[in-house]
Amino acid sequence: MELNPKQIAQYERDGFLIFPELFDPQEVQILRREVERVSKINSDMVVREGEDETVKIMFRLHEESGDTASPAFRAAARTPRILKTAQQCLGDDNVYMHHSKLNMKSAIEGSAWPWHQDFHSWHLDGIKEPDMTTMTVVLTEATPLNGCMYVLPGSHKQGRSTPRWDDSTAYKLWVARTSDMKKYMKQFPNPVPIIGGAGTAAIFHCNLLHASGHNLSSEDRWQIFFCFNKCTNHPRDIENPRPDFVRSTNWAPLTIGSNNGIITASH
Repeated sequence: MELNPKQIAQYERDGFLIFPELFDPQEVQILRREVERVSKINSDMVVREGEDETVKIMFRLHEESGDTASPAFRAAARTPRILKTAQQCLGDDNVYMHHSKLNMKSAIEGSAWPWHQDFHSWHLDGIKEPDMTTMTVVLTEATPLNGCMYVLPGSHKQGRSTPRWDDSTAYKLWVARTSDMKKYMKQFPNPVPIIGGAGTAAIFHCNLLHASGHNLSSEDRWQIFFCFNKCTNHPRDIENPRPDFVRSTNWAPLTIGSNNGIITASH
């Protein structure tokens, strides 16, 4: 897969692109089986919430080793559909994975993600420039009812806002201030939902404001995120860095693999 000039211009203008059902049902099923396997692991890389301690996030599925390592997700990250797209959006063939994470919004209990920019946190990792992008794939149907992700078109152009610390959910993070969001909602086009069947994908800029609501449905919602950075933009040394599974120290450039890598990895 290779983006055309019109798509690249759209990404630069809006800060995101959507690819309906980019991955086929067989690939999605393989990845879903991996989610079920990894979710049973007891690790710092698996964050849980709610009365039943259901999984909210799983990190670092893309590496060769570690508690949550997954050959299928590692292969997915290197397919041309994901890696080539990230390289084109960043304008650089030498990119690495800052981190990967799988968000799991459990039925009924799955909590919201407030409006935020990923670079709110990533610049605190010691990363100087917002030359980063994230490719995300929904592994279950994404709808407004089950708390799909929303993006605010063009909001990446206003740069990094001044965030506030939010500790209202199991995973604490820096988020946009309410007063700023009210202003941005009037300034930019209406939020766009990332909706579609399993296998639908989107890529978005690290300063694009995005959020998702509570899962009010009776079914879990799963979504994988692959976060890419230019190798030349890797983190500088900082005091008390976050763990490797959210701030990777593996800055080797990724190489594009087979487009059938997910299926091959499952054999």
